[in-house]
Amino acid sequence: MEVVSLADADSPEVLDGVVLSQLAAGERMSVQHFRIEPGAVVDAHSHEHEQVGFLTEGAIDFVVDGEEYPVRASDSYAIPGEAVHSATVPGEAAAVGVELFSPPRPDPPWAD
Repeated sequence: MEVVSLADADSPEVLDGVVLSQLAAGERMSVQHFRIEPGAVVDAHSHEHEQVGFLTEGAIDFVVDGEEYPVRASDSYAIPGEAVHSATVPGEAAAVGVELFSPPRPDPPWAD
């Protein structure tokens, strides 16, 4: 069993205003915590991983394969693997939440 505390996790700022913390990773999925500041943008990208999340604070406006999806605190979401997606944080509050990736992403590209 692996236990990873957010306080002990490596938490780099991978883009301006985007802090990602790699947490526990198993054989079939991994989990990360995120904090995205207001006005921050995650440009369109895709990856093999199915990405499922839960937003605990704030708001994120996703665009997935050209369709807009507003996600608000207490909402969950699922982004299929290989789907082209982007995210922006509207308003004046940071977006904070947790995401699961399957297959696991224990060494994400931003960790290089």
